[in-house]
Formats: sequence, structure tokens, C-alpha cells
Amino acid sequence: MIFAIDEINKNPRLLPNVTLGYRIYDTCTMPPLTLKATFQFLNRDEVTSSNLACTMSSTVSAIVGDAASSQSGAMATLIGPFRIPMVSYFSTCACLSNRKEYPSFFRTIPSDYFQARALAHLVKRFGWTWIGTVRNDDDYGNFGMQAFTETVQQFGVCIAFSESIHRSYHRDKLLRIVDTVRKSSTKVVVAFVAPEEMSILFSEIARQNVTGVQWIGSEAWVSTQFLPPEESRRFVAGTIGVAIRQVDIPGLREFLMDVHPSMYPGNRLVKEFWESTFSCALRGTDNRIDQVPLTMMKECTGSESLRLTHNELTDVSQYRVTYNVYKAIYAIAHTLHNMLSCEGGKGKFAENTCADISRFQPWQLLHFMKTVNFTTKIGENVYFDDNGDPVATYDIVNWQPNAAGGVDIIGVGVYDGSAPPGKEIMLKDEAIVWSGDQITVPRAVCSKNCPNGTRKATRKGQPLCCFDCIKCADGEISNVTDSPDCIKCPWEYRSNRGRDECILKEIEFLSFGDPMGIILVTMAFLGVSITISVFVLFYVHRNTPIVKANNSELSFLLLCALTLSRQLPNNFNEAKHITFSMLIFCAVWLTFIPAYISSPGKYAVAVEVFAILASSYGLVFCIFAPKCYIILLRKDRNTKKHLMDKTTSNDH
Repeated sequence: MIFAIDEINKNPRLLPNVTLGYRIYDTCTMPPLTLKATFQFLNRDEVTSSNLACTMSSTVSAIVGDAASSQSGAMATLIGPFRIPMVSYFSTCACLSNRKEYPSFFRTIPSDYFQARALAHLVKRFGWTWIGTVRNDDDYGNFGMQAFTETVQQFGVCIAFSESIHRSYHRDKLLRIVDTVRKSSTKVVVAFVAPEEMSILFSEIARQNVTGVQWIGSEAWVSTQFLPPEESRRFVAGTIGVAIRQVDIPGLREFLMDVHPSMYPGNRLVKEFWESTFSCALRGTDNRIDQVPLTMMKECTGSESLRLTHNELTDVSQYRVTYNVYKAIYAIAHTLHNMLSCEGGKGKFAENTCADISRFQPWQLLHFMKTVNFTTKIGENVYFDDNGDPVATYDIVNWQPNAAGGVDIIGVGVYDGSAPPGKEIMLKDEAIVWSGDQITVPRAVCSKNCPNGTRKATRKGQPLCCFDCIKCADGEISNVTDSPDCIKCPWEYRSNRGRDECILKEIEFLSFGDPMGIILVTMAFLGVSITISVFVLFYVHRNTPIVKANNSELSFLLLCALTLSRQLPNNFNEAKHITFSMLIFCAVWLTFIPAYISSPGKYAVAVEVFAILASSYGLVFCIFAPKCYIILLRKDRNTKKHLMDKTTSNDH
């Protein structure tokens, strides 16, 4: 923060003739200290700058901070009615985007909502559709996982299991979570968890020797200085996740190397850092390392130099949050610059007036903050949306094993939320190390893709990602992977053997030379011969009583004598033969319909011919065969007396 302010004060093109001052409070992530600092910001009786004389009201123009979302929410609630702009560098709760509750809140870090979307796009990018989730049982984990779940479900991803974890949970709960991870059919697990909980989880993972799990991490733990316990590092190598962007701020390392207590004589933090780094005591200070007496420590000479040391402060390679602080300071500076660059008569306030540098109000600065837009030294465009959120950009990092047996956090890609759909993620796939030393992307699907020629059929009682592949019926096709339905071919087309293409039907004829054709023709000729034979037989014996009984003239007479039908002799009642013939006729044609529909090509014609012949044979044999039997073999029955007799003897 001090580096950015000093850099701005030295820049002749940004806020010329204006010097920025600051007051820094360490809230120690404690809400009481946060509220105390906020009230001091609002107190008009205090001096607002260190080593500088201010020409304006002591009320601060803008606030940078806090880190924790809960503290930032408390501060934003207090300063909201005063419309004092507040820019946070590390508060990620999506709740802070509520403009009604926090009208003057901005931030240079994307909210958890955008982080959840980034993780969802990462899952989509690798084709994972069957995943497990673990979340912190607090606002961070619950709201973050809710946003993630809603987004991945839009991408067709299903959740195999969802577990919550908290450091206060009993160990039985932890054992159940690990058991769920081990037994699950998916080996890709997304963890929206805090570092403390992940350390506990990884220790139990190592204790139970759960291997082969591909962990996907949120920025809270995947990019921080947190590393899992040494015994569990081999179980989590290959972890991939999203992280706050790591940027090398030009000039920052040189600035840090020149830090010396003499430059900040009243800064307690610098003194404590100096004594801790060089194991010495500064003259005139009451602060001692772990309360070690001065007599047991050497006195700092003042010639110590940070350039000769290597620690977390001087190693800027892993700085991530620092860049957000840098952008927050510059956002305020550019906002002030835009407000002070206002030309008289062209202002945005009442009667086109401009703000007075000596007595402008915070709400005037807030007005310009909403539209600030600038480019940093590294070329990043910075601005805020209507909710005070920045453009969502993340590094995609990968935990890769090193020679020392640990893991290194390596950047393998970038997520840009402002990119066109489908191009949000840019990855160096060849640089990624996967879990279990795999050389290819792990598979995480409940069911394999349905190939062309099949359709998806969801399994009853299971998520949509779990399905069976059913082959398309004859005459239907599917020519895309994971087709939900088969498409029916036009009537002049049929499906090919693979059921993925409609092809023109071939015209087939039932040839007389085919075995089926020979059989049908033979049956037809036989039927014609029988019919002719019956005709000849009836003609030769046309004067016999049984033939005369079937004469057409008698049929007309019978129609006229319906009233006498109740006295018709039993032998004239041929309902029995007609019933059997109709029964055969109906049986043949009822079975014909499904047989005809299911028969392909020329066999459908053969089925139709067979049905016609079978029904004809049924009529011939059931109606005329009994008469032919009497004519040829039982001439004794071919008498009028027999036909008119109402009783039938036993020998009949």
C-alpha cells in the first residue's frame, strides 16, 4: 500500500500537485478492532495523514480494506450512509455485491460467485460430468458451493456426493467423509474449503491411504502458502484449481529491499519484522521476539540489509493479494484524478459544477468511482461493474511434485470471465501433472458416451448423467453422440446397419425362382386345382340333393321363407362349417398384421400371399370339403331323406 502511494505521489501525470496521505490500521481480523478503526476514520477531530499537513477535512476520502468479508461487511454497513468509497482487496463473499446494503463498497478481487463459475468452467473444460463435492460448513463454503452447483448443472454435470466439513466436527464425521470419497464411483472431487479444514482432511486421506483422487481446489487453499502435511503430499499431487492472479509488480521487490526501521520510526510492524528477521533488538523499543529479554539478544547495528536475506517478504514470486491492494490504491487515485480534472461548467453535479479539491464530499468521489476505468503498468484494464465487482480473472494452478518430496504451485492457465463464451479458459494442457502420475485427463463420467446409432435412456432413480445406450430401432437413426432420441427415416429410406444413416431402400421382387416363390406358386396352383375339382364335382353331381341344397335359387327362396327357418332341418344348418371357416379366416388375418409389419422387403409380399391363400384354403376345406366327402365317399347320405331328417343316427 505504501509502495503504491509513494509511486503515485512521484508520478507527475497522475494527481499532479496533489499528495496522497494515509493512515493504516491492523485489525488483526478481529471485529472489535475493525469497528474501532472505522469509527476513527469517521472521526473528524483526528489527523488523517502521517508526516503531512492536510488542507481538507480530516474525514477520510476513501478506505482500502478489509481482508475478511465479515469485517468488510461491518465496515461497509457503517460507512454506507456517509457514502464513503471503500475498496476491499480480499473480501470475496458474494453478499457484498448487494448494492442496497453496501452502496459504497467496491473490490479488486472477484467474488466467490465468479470463483464458483470459474471452477465450473474448469470442470466443463475437462469433460467431467460425474463429480463429488466437499465444502466448508459456513457462509464461504455453502454459498460458494451453491453457486458452483447451479452453474455445473447448467453444463450437464451431476453431483455424485456432497459433503460438508468443519474443524469443529467430531472425527466420526471426518471418517465418514473420507469413506465416501474412497467408495465413490467418481475420483474427481471439488473442494470449496478453507486451508485449516483441508489440512485436517488431507491428514485423514493419507492415514487411510486413499489414492487416485483428482482434487479441484478453490483459491482459499489451492494458491496460499498453505501446504498439506508432509505425509499427505503425495496423495494430493496433481491438484488443480483457481487462484488469485500472481503478478510481478514492477519496482516492488526493490522497494521492499530498501525497507529500514529508520524510514518508519513509529511503525511497530516494521520494528517487529526487523527484529524477527535479524534476531536482534532495536534500541529504544519494548518489543522483543517472544518476550526475550534484551540482555539475551544482540542489539541491532542498523547496518543490516534485507538484500542479504531470503524470506516471505522478499520473495515476491508468490505475491497474489498484494496486486489487488496495488490496484485498489490506483483505483482511488484515478478516481480522484478524474474528479479533479473536471472543467468548470461541464461538471456532473448541480448546475454542472465540479468538486472543490479543498472541501469535496465523499459522495462526490463515490460518483466518479462507479465509472473509473484505467490500465495498470502490466496492461490490465481495471473497472467496476454495477455491483462494484471487477472483471473476474484467475490463474489456474497445478500442484506438481518436486525433487524434495513436496509440491510446487505452478501456473498452467488463465480464466477470464470477460472472454467470449467457450473461450474463458486458456490452458497449457501439456504442462499439467495429474493425480496418480496419470499422463491423460482423468475420466469422471457416470456413463460412457452413447455412440452414433444409439440413444440415451435415463436409469430410473438415478441422475441424468447416469444412463444406458439403447440401439435405435429399424428405420430410425441417430448421428450425434449422446443423442436423446432417434430420428425416423423418410418412408422411401431405411436405416443402415449402424443405425447412423438413412439410405435409399432397394426395390426387391419376389422371383418365381426363389424357394419362397416356388412354394407360394405351388400352393396357389394347388388351391386353384382344388377349386376347379370341386367345381367339376359339383357340376357332375348337380342333380344330387346336397348340391341342390346349395343352389343359388334356393338361397333366394330361403330369404323369402325366413319365417319358416325355425323349422329348418338340422342338416340344412351349416353354421358349424361357416363358423370354422370364419375362425380360420380371422385367425389368419389377425396374425397377418404384425407379421406383415415386421417382415422386411419382399418377405412382406410373401406374408400377404400366404394370408390370402390360407384364408381361401380355410373356406374351401371348411365349407366344401364335407360335401365332397359325402358325394365321393358317403353316397348313402346324399339323399333327400337324409338331408330332411331332423335327427342324426349314431352311425352318422
